Amino acid sequence: MFEKVLFVDDEPNVLEAVKRQLRKKNFMIKVALGGDMALEVMKKEGPIAVIVSDMRMPEMDGIKLLARVKDLYPDTVRMMLTGNADQETAMEAVNQGSIFRFLTKPCAPDLLANSVDTAIEQHRLITAEKELLNKTLNGSIKVMSEILSLVNPAAFSRSYRIKNYVKEIAVKLKLRNLWQFQIAALLSQIGCITLPTDTINKVYEGKELDKAEKKMYDGHPAAGAKLLVNIPRFKIISKIIEMQMLPYSAFKAPAKDANEKTAFVGAQILHLAIDYDQLIFLGRSHKEACEILATRGGEHNPHIMAALVEMDDILLEKVIHMITAMSLQTGMVVNQDVKTRTGILIASRGQEVSATVLDRLRNFANTVGVVEPFEVIEFRKRKL
Repeated sequence: MFEKVLFVDDEPNVLEAVKRQLRKKNFMIKVALGGDMALEVMKKEGPIAVIVSDMRMPEMDGIKLLARVKDLYPDTVRMMLTGNADQETAMEAVNQGSIFRFLTKPCAPDLLANSVDTAIEQHRLITAEKELLNKTLNGSIKVMSEILSLVNPAAFSRSYRIKNYVKEIAVKLKLRNLWQFQIAALLSQIGCITLPTDTINKVYEGKELDKAEKKMYDGHPAAGAKLLVNIPRFKIISKIIEMQMLPYSAFKAPAKDANEKTAFVGAQILHLAIDYDQLIFLGRSHKEACEILATRGGEHNPHIMAALVEMDDILLEKVIHMITAMSLQTGMVVNQDVKTRTGILIASRGQEVSATVLDRLRNFANTVGVVEPFEVIEFRKRKL
């Protein structure tokens, strides 16, 4: 499949000339008359591998356009084609739009074609590296979450539930880079691997902790953040995890930059999701939980709280039934603690059944034996 290359100019004749000159090349040519149309094309026709924009255009010039493209479509390689060869224009274009290559008019067809080919190769490198990193990252996250599910099933159960709440809230708020918030939620309890199971259970059941237990539990966000901070692309995620217990009133100072702002918002969402999950776990309804949280003064961001209140859970219905380990399926949620016949906890109430948890339960069922049947929840889409 050929990559798409978008040429942007305010003169139709220029765009027609480009199409004629490059029609036999191994890429698909798209054209747009001006910056606004270019953004429309990128939205409808994307992904676009390379964008080549003229500098001098009415309403939105090339510098402003490529700066927008950098923000909206960072993987698209950006090139500038203009008759303005002055150094100041070139520097401004490079600084604002991170221009890959700067070409001057008139530009020979061979030079333009070769430059576009080079830009396409750059795009392939960017996307290949990103795909590799994402696969590595996703694999690492899966391993860490599976380890947590085995070492501390209760903590894993909570993190999985919290992740779903965080995702819903972030979607309501129309936040970008949802993956950062979801991963932060999924790994938010990883610092609990050092805590005794009894302490974790007391927290989740709403029981009071003694002084030593409270000190241990209060330290889990920092411990989790320390484990993750050196993983590539995890700086913001580790910061979100570190600040997960802070109330909204603690965020008085403005964020220093965009990354810190993302971390602040992520921490506030996570803090609300954790408190919400605590109430739901103890049997409160969605409405009751929201009403209780609304009474807690400066504990939660009102804007995020409003998104939680609107959280749409009406499309799913809970089907509760009894099941054996051999009939269990991934995606189900155990609705009671599942133990071996000797009393060992192997799955906690509220824990979603992953492939690893399923193998663990079946292995115990085939050897030591499991107390069964046990109660599970299936979430099914309602027919409206």
